[in-house]
Amino acid sequence: MILDELKQKVQGKKIRLVFTEGNDYRIQEAAQHLVADDICVPVLLGNKDEIAKVSKEYGFDLTGCEQIDPATYSDNGEMFNLMMELRKGKLTEEKAHKLLLQANYFGTMLVKMKKADGLLGGATYSTADTVRPALQLIKCAPGNKIVSSCFLLIKGDSQLVFGDCGININPSASQLVDITLQTARSTKNFGKDPVVALLSFSTNGSAKGDDVTKMQECLAKLKEMPLDFPVDGEMQFDCAVDPDVAKKKFPESKVAGHANTFIFPNISAGNIGYKIAARLGGYIAMGPLLQGLNAPINDLSRGCTWEEVYNNAIITANETFNI
Repeated sequence: MILDELKQKVQGKKIRLVFTEGNDYRIQEAAQHLVADDICVPVLLGNKDEIAKVSKEYGFDLTGCEQIDPATYSDNGEMFNLMMELRKGKLTEEKAHKLLLQANYFGTMLVKMKKADGLLGGATYSTADTVRPALQLIKCAPGNKIVSSCFLLIKGDSQLVFGDCGININPSASQLVDITLQTARSTKNFGKDPVVALLSFSTNGSAKGDDVTKMQECLAKLKEMPLDFPVDGEMQFDCAVDPDVAKKKFPESKVAGHANTFIFPNISAGNIGYKIAARLGGYIAMGPLLQGLNAPINDLSRGCTWEEVYNNAIITANETFNI
């Protein structure tokens, strides 16, 4: 299973991962297991008394975890100066001090200053509150115009990647090109050769509509690039995954019936799709994993379990090797 392989890659490497919600019981339970399995060094942010109160209530052993309270951090001056430089002309000193008391900004600055290798946050706040400081402080990696997200879905030997399911609401054809390239790269990082299907309610021109046209334009742009992976579309999901359906609907496509990486036309389709796969299809869904940033910063669902936090930490730790 891919998770076991990814776990083995990071065990013993002492990768430091920031968890912005250190007083959340799910984060603490995941951190306890991450230390026990030697996957990373969890850096728990928050008031230390509040963290201790939760660990005592639930009986967690946080030995091996580092705890940092943004309100009493010793290197706050260095962090403040760097933040003012990064946000020059966009922040007052008063605003910068207030932001650094917020765990999402403080944690992102720890990553920016190389005092941590990656970050997981969002168990109690929105995706926007994870992405905003990342865009402002970490910024996009070279060659990336946007940030997007993907989900890694696993069931037995089946491994699928869905994008974008959490960031770009209604991406343009050009933005879908970026999302496709980023998601294909993620599939490679997960140890598979990407076979990419551009999804729609239409297969190879069988129906018309704005979303159909958009996916066709995306494909045309991709075909002009020197790609090292196969991509095709537009196609319906059954055509993308079922060889028998593919023979009937899109026989000339080398992707149809064999896809493992799926690009959705908008966030509604992607978000609904991954949740159906997880809730009814029995897949383990890991994400949303942010793509296109200069450092591993990943979002957690507010409905996440400790197991999902644990799995996402394994993915985030592995991303430190690929950025």
